[in-house]
Amino acid sequence: MSGPVDFTHLHVHSEYSLLDGMGKIAPLLDETQRLGMDSIAITDHGSLYGSIEFVQEANKRGIKPIIGVETYVARRGMHDKEGRADQQPFHLVLLATDDVGYRNLCRLVTDAHLDGMYYKPRIDLDLLAKHSAGLIGLSACLNGEVARSLEGDDWNFAVQTAGRYGDIFGKDRFYLEVQDHGLPEQRALNEKLFRLAPEVGLPLVLTNDLHYVHETQVEAHDVLLCIGTASNLETPNRMRFNSG
Repeated sequence: MSGPVDFTHLHVHSEYSLLDGMGKIAPLLDETQRLGMDSIAITDHGSLYGSIEFVQEANKRGIKPIIGVETYVARRGMHDKEGRADQQPFHLVLLATDDVGYRNLCRLVTDAHLDGMYYKPRIDLDLLAKHSAGLIGLSACLNGEVARSLEGDDWNFAVQTAGRYGDIFGKDRFYLEVQDHGLPEQRALNEKLFRLAPEVGLPLVLTNDLHYVHETQVEAHDVLLCIGTASNLETPNRMRFNSG
């Protein structure tokens, strides 16, 4: 790439997304700087473990750090802890816009670990509504609640789901995420998001679900996913990322 890139990555997993991300913070920021990007977010799964290192290293390089989390949202309530449904929370990206937002991120992450832990540290929409000030929400990946609501044929349900998040954040602070990792299901979702956005009055944002820094790390990241999912490289239909 020859010149500066007018783009900010807002959905980024570092090595602090344990057994999922493998981007070390310093090399991640070095690449951000090399590409001429002046800002980047960090959105590790359910935690703020890397936030202090991230801010310190970003400031050294003159890069604006955006602190965030890809949180887990309970399908029912965060205190419900039984059955398969409660083991599979939705994903939601939260980005702090100011000190109030950072404090709310800390509160949400703390409560998720202390009160909402069930396989994953989870929040629910009631807690989010109490601590949404200073935060921007992104609808996340294929595991986001909006994405899941668009899987079926009940369009009104999808409209209600997106509208609920718009009500919590305000329609200027909740964005529908459009991603393209070469997955057919993602491209099908994008078409639905393009239709949904104007109907519910929510903006779109282009992101990528970044889990490593360089293409040369694809195979190592694949091994990491095997460790995290108790699989091996020959396991059929295992979790893996499309590197194409």
